[in-house]
Amino acid sequence: MNMKLLAIILVVVGILALVYQQFSYTKTEKDAQLGPIEIQHDETHTIPISPLVGVGCIVAGVVILATGGGRR
Repeated sequence: MNMKLLAIILVVVGILALVYQQFSYTKTEKDAQLGPIEIQHDETHTIPISPLVGVGCIVAGVVILATGGGRR
């Protein structure tokens, strides 16, 4: 993978992590089944993202861009 592309991806991911700070997903859980009848519920999970992760990604991307990705 091109190091410049990796650096840009890191910066974009860092900005998104700072803007959103969490993401959620929904999982369907099956509670019981009696013949053709199913009882189920949706469970929403929220994953927090620390602002330090976003800052770390941005810093890493900027450092890679500034150093030229190890190629000179």
